[in-house]
Amino acid sequence: MVFPFKNLEDFKVDLNQDHELLRTTLRDYLEREVQSKVEIGERSGDLGEVREKIKELGLNGLDVPAEYSGSGGDYISLLVATEEMSRVWPSLSTFFLINWMFTSALLRFGSDEIKKRYVPPVARGDKIAAFANTEPSAGTDVAGIKTTAKKIDGGYVITGRKIFITSGDLADYIIVTARTSPIAEPRWRGITMFVVEKDFPGFKVEGRIDTTGLKASHTTEISFNEVKVPEENVVGEVGQGFKYAVSSFDYARTIVSAQALGIAQSALEKLVKYSVERKSFDKSIASYQMVQQKVSESLADVTTSRLLVYWAGSLYQRKMENEYIMAASLAKFFATEAAERVVLRAISAHGGYGVTVSTGLERMLRDIQILKTYEGTNDIQRTSAARHFYRKFMGQNV
Repeated sequence: MVFPFKNLEDFKVDLNQDHELLRTTLRDYLEREVQSKVEIGERSGDLGEVREKIKELGLNGLDVPAEYSGSGGDYISLLVATEEMSRVWPSLSTFFLINWMFTSALLRFGSDEIKKRYVPPVARGDKIAAFANTEPSAGTDVAGIKTTAKKIDGGYVITGRKIFITSGDLADYIIVTARTSPIAEPRWRGITMFVVEKDFPGFKVEGRIDTTGLKASHTTEISFNEVKVPEENVVGEVGQGFKYAVSSFDYARTIVSAQALGIAQSALEKLVKYSVERKSFDKSIASYQMVQQKVSESLADVTTSRLLVYWAGSLYQRKMENEYIMAASLAKFFATEAAERVVLRAISAHGGYGVTVSTGLERMLRDIQILKTYEGTNDIQRTSAARHFYRKFMGQNV
């Protein structure tokens, strides 16, 4: 009945009144202060004043402990906030996702010194962070990165290029993975994680990359030309950066699923509202079975996605690592593809208006293509979930 899990308790979702208070507060703020700025921001390619104004809500350090200037929230809080932000402006939630990845990695793997120096400014929103792992020839294959970090007296010299780096041109601090020893067996060994400051000589933003969606999110290519990094800027142990990076992607994966959930929720609301208001042959189109079918299928997709997303988040929060990794992969590919289905149904129900820009539906469809790709493509998530299932629950490597 519960295979491959142990008992029904493993399926519990840990939502409470604090999460509901966060949701309602954030929804009210977003609809009042942010909604009207979305289209302008997407056209200009920037979050603009929203990035500064929203700091007052404490979202930058939402899951950071108070001792590091954070709000002290939990992982579920990140999912709630992400769903609500993505319902209005997915580009905004992407900005926070990357900041959260940065602070999470340092809090989990960094030394006390590195935590005290870099986490509080990002948690307060005084500084912006980025996470640089992907390279032109190494995306999913994290072990294949070619950026190098050569040991020198007092630190390292980093040389290489990173691509598709969110907020790379805005960031004050950047987590960078680089190879500190040649590729050997196993291939993941010898990768180390560093914190690089934008003012370190040799760091350069090569330019922004124009993407299909998330237009107000800054996607960039950056380079490191013999950037000298002090030894104290090594995150965790030398040679263990691969594990830290993969763990960071695991942390981010369900947040991406929550982004998709927010988009799906918004599309569902547009679908239902239009179906009630639009009349055809003197009747609301909501009275036609074909539209009713689109609504019921969309309700199923949104509800299933929500349960998967918050269930996966609950597993993460309970530190059920084996169960979480598989659940996060399931949530990622299901929620993003479900969101795409809901948006397409909404477009179809809108008829001619569905293919106009004014409804916002075409933007949602473009944004979803990014969500299906980053933090591990959906094809990879399907493979990852199955392999993790066989290895951890069946004791077989496939």
